[in-house]
Amino acid sequence: MEYKSTRYVKYLCNYHFVGIHKYRRNFLVEDVAEYIKEILKLITKELGYEITTLEVLPDHIHLLINCSPRYSPSYLANYFKGKSTRLALKKFLELRKYIKEKLWTRSYFVSTTGNVSSETIEKYVQEQWRKKNEKN
Repeated sequence: MEYKSTRYVKYLCNYHFVGIHKYRRNFLVEDVAEYIKEILKLITKELGYEITTLEVLPDHIHLLINCSPRYSPSYLANYFKGKSTRLALKKFLELRKYIKEKLWTRSYFVSTTGNVSSETIEKYVQEQWRKKNEKN
């Protein structure tokens, strides 16, 4: 990954987010999962950021992004969760059977890729499907 620059800052910020939806029911599948991916891609494009890895599993998501230091990780996590909830509930009214107004829990996981290489996290995220299939 390359360093990026603004007028006053040179940076390389990579964040790994894991979001868990409320009640951990497996409803992030098929059309809903694809739409969540589209929304997250739209949000990162809107912010001028780059998605390195994105996986939507039935009960949680992994998002590895390369971004500027302009916004804090907590702001980004809440922005992703809030906007994706509004747009998903608008498109998939049947989701309201499972949830009322919040798609995601208040909790989330975030890590920078400083202690572990981005490639290691990408490999970990991509292996999540394999691990999930082995359990079933």
